[in-house]
Amino acid sequence: MIEIRVDQLLAEHGRTFYWLAKETGISHTTLWRLKKGKALGINFETLEKMCQALKCQPGDVLALGLAKPVIKTARKSTTNHRAGKKLR
Repeated sequence: MIEIRVDQLLAEHGRTFYWLAKETGISHTTLWRLKKGKALGINFETLEKMCQALKCQPGDVLALGLAKPVIKTARKSTTNHRAGKKLR
Protein backbone atom coordinates (compact mmCIF):
# COMPACT_ATOMS: atom_id res chain seq x y z
CA MET A 1 0.00 0.00 0.00
CA ILE A 2 1.34 3.43 -0.95
CA GLU A 3 1.27 5.90 1.93
CA ILE A 4 1.25 9.69 1.68
CA ARG A 5 3.66 11.12 4.24
CA VAL A 6 2.18 14.63 4.32
CA ASP A 7 1.96 14.84 8.14
CA GLN A 8 5.61 13.90 8.61
CA LEU A 9 6.81 16.37 5.98
CA LEU A 10 4.74 19.21 7.41
CA ALA A 11 6.12 18.51 10.88
CA GLU A 12 9.69 18.50 9.52
CA HIS A 13 9.10 21.89 7.86
CA GLY A 14 7.18 23.37 10.81
CA ARG A 15 4.14 23.98 8.63
CA THR A 16 0.46 23.24 9.03
CA PHE A 17 -2.04 21.33 6.93
CA TYR A 18 -3.91 24.59 6.28
CA TRP A 19 -0.70 26.31 5.13
CA LEU A 20 -0.18 23.55 2.54
CA ALA A 21 -3.73 23.94 1.21
CA LYS A 22 -3.32 27.71 0.88
CA GLU A 23 0.21 27.51 -0.56
CA THR A 24 -0.64 24.91 -3.21
CA GLY A 25 -4.24 25.72 -4.04
CA ILE A 26 -5.11 22.07 -3.38
CA SER A 27 -8.47 21.77 -1.68
CA HIS A 28 -8.57 20.89 1.99
CA THR A 29 -10.80 17.92 1.14
CA THR A 30 -8.27 16.49 -1.32
CA LEU A 31 -5.41 16.89 1.15
CA TRP A 32 -7.52 15.32 3.92
CA ARG A 33 -8.29 12.28 1.74
CA LEU A 34 -4.60 11.87 0.93
CA LYS A 35 -3.66 12.24 4.60
CA LYS A 36 -6.24 9.69 5.77
CA GLY A 37 -5.51 7.18 3.02
CA LYS A 38 -8.99 7.59 1.54
CA ALA A 39 -7.79 8.69 -1.91
CA LEU A 40 -7.67 6.10 -4.67
CA GLY A 41 -4.79 7.88 -6.40
CA ILE A 42 -2.91 11.14 -6.71
CA ASN A 43 -2.69 13.40 -9.74
CA PHE A 44 0.86 14.23 -10.86
CA GLU A 45 -0.02 17.93 -10.76
CA THR A 46 -1.12 17.60 -7.12
CA LEU A 47 2.07 15.72 -6.25
CA GLU A 48 4.17 18.35 -8.03
CA LYS A 49 2.49 21.22 -6.13
CA MET A 50 3.06 19.44 -2.82
CA CYS A 51 6.73 18.85 -3.67
CA GLN A 52 7.28 22.47 -4.71
CA ALA A 53 5.68 23.82 -1.53
CA LEU A 54 7.56 21.42 0.74
CA LYS A 55 10.81 21.62 -1.28
CA CYS A 56 11.09 17.86 -1.58
CA GLN A 57 11.02 15.02 -4.10
CA PRO A 58 8.03 12.75 -4.90
CA GLY A 59 9.78 9.89 -3.10
CA ASP A 60 9.71 11.98 0.08
CA VAL A 61 5.92 12.29 -0.15
CA LEU A 62 5.19 8.69 -1.16
CA ALA A 63 6.25 5.63 0.82
CA LEU A 64 5.62 1.96 0.24
CA GLY A 65 4.06 0.57 3.39
CA LEU A 66 2.88 -2.84 4.40
CA ALA A 67 -0.28 -3.96 2.67
CA LYS A 68 -3.34 -4.27 4.85
CA PRO A 69 -4.46 -7.88 5.09
CA VAL A 70 -7.76 -8.61 3.39
CA ILE A 71 -10.01 -10.67 5.61
CA LYS A 72 -12.82 -12.47 3.86
CA THR A 73 -15.78 -13.51 5.93
CA ALA A 74 -18.36 -16.07 4.94
CA ARG A 75 -21.91 -14.84 4.70
CA LYS A 76 -24.75 -16.85 6.10
CA SER A 77 -27.21 -17.79 3.44
CA THR A 78 -30.83 -16.89 4.08
CA THR A 79 -32.04 -19.47 1.56
CA ASN A 80 -32.40 -23.17 2.15
CA HIS A 81 -30.84 -24.32 -1.11
CA ARG A 82 -32.37 -27.79 -0.95
CA ALA A 83 -35.92 -26.62 -0.46
CA GLY A 84 -35.46 -23.29 -2.26
CA LYS A 85 -37.19 -21.51 0.63
CA LYS A 86 -36.15 -18.56 2.74
CA LEU A 87 -35.07 -19.44 6.28
CA ARG A 88 -36.57 -16.32 7.83
